[in-house]
Amino acid sequence: MAKQDGTGRKDFIRLGCKIWLEKDKAIFGAGLFKLLSQISGLGSISQAAKGMGMSYRAAWGKIKVAERRLGVPLVITQVGGEMGGGARLTPEADELLKKFDRLWQEVDSFAEKSFKEIFRGWTGP
Repeated sequence: MAKQDGTGRKDFIRLGCKIWLEKDKAIFGAGLFKLLSQISGLGSISQAAKGMGMSYRAAWGKIKVAERRLGVPLVITQVGGEMGGGARLTPEADELLKKFDRLWQEVDSFAEKSFKEIFRGWTGP
């Protein structure tokens, strides 16, 4: 279904923008940001993974790869016990989320402003 831009026009051109951090290979992007944010809110890797439509194993694998590439732990897990298991973010992961969110907002704001200035008045094909 064609989306509208609020003026009733269909199939309008929109800006798409992705950012990620890399060090030879991608380390951190929107997917891991969302996963870690979900873990922070839910206190559970399995619940976060389920909410994102992935397996626990896939989520844990993404976390471990990122930890290796970044060189810092991101998630602390607790197994079983009277209160059950759970997971929480490390202080490094909390800081990474805050910094990435700020970067994302600033890049998005700049890109949107630039897009509007550059494409103002263009009706397209």
